[in-house]
Amino acid sequence: MKEYKVETLIFRSKLTFDRNYLANSSNKAIQEKLNEYAKNGWRLVSTNTTEYSMDMYVYLYFEK
Repeated sequence: MKEYKVETLIFRSKLTFDRNYLANSSNKAIQEKLNEYAKNGWRLVSTNTTEYSMDMYVYLYFEK
């Protein structure tokens, strides 16, 4: 029987002229979370993102 997990990461933007700031600053944290789950035998099966105000919510869906 498969197991499933959802990991939610929240990133807050700041006022900047760099329009890619949020995407660039979140890459490292997302990659670290992917590596952590992969070490434990989890496989990424889907992702989703939403934005609210100046925040970005990244949902990572894993199965094992």
